[in-house]
Amino acid sequence: MARSALPELNTYLSKRILLHLNSNRRISGVLRGFDPYMNVVVDETVEEISASERNPLGMVVVRGNSIVLFEAIDPIQPSSTQTSRLR
Repeated sequence: MARSALPELNTYLSKRILLHLNSNRRISGVLRGFDPYMNVVVDETVEEISASERNPLGMVVVRGNSIVLFEAIDPIQPSSTQTSRLR
């Protein structure tokens, strides 16, 4: 069986992210880890139910196949390998 490549999420580690999940769910928190299937560990997680309603969840593991959109809240600095690929 072919080995899966890791998603390039290292630049997002320890940064605040917003995840749009299936069924119109949204959570935000700090990315703590990930695996080749894009399962992610998010700490300080808050479920955003509406503009005024938020539900704190703590640390959660989200399956990669549930993630529709992965968005950075904190500014992300491109790594040197990403910068060299752009040239």
